Amino acid sequence: MSLPDLDPEQRRAALAKAADARRERAEVKQQLKAGATTLGAVLDAAAGSEALAKMRVSEVLESLPAVGPIKAERIMEELRIARSRRVRGLGPRQRQALLDAFPPPS
Repeated sequence: MSLPDLDPEQRRAALAKAADARRERAEVKQQLKAGATTLGAVLDAAAGSEALAKMRVSEVLESLPAVGPIKAERIMEELRIARSRRVRGLGPRQRQALLDAFPPPS
């Protein structure tokens, strides 16, 4: 499948949209790492944000404090979530299992 031919204006618009999405994802990951937001808040926000909905679940988990790639992979295995799963693709049970595994700080 080849990419569609875009005129310069369409190309600029697509590049700007991609940059905005990367910026939004980086900001959310930074907020998670700093403890300024919770996993539940990110999952809720993904319902209204295309950029967040397309994030891999492993990326989100690795952004949590004290969770690295190995721990994220182990948790996803235990919860039977595929490594390639994106936030949008989480089922209700998987979503709830993640929220139970990472309760919000009291």
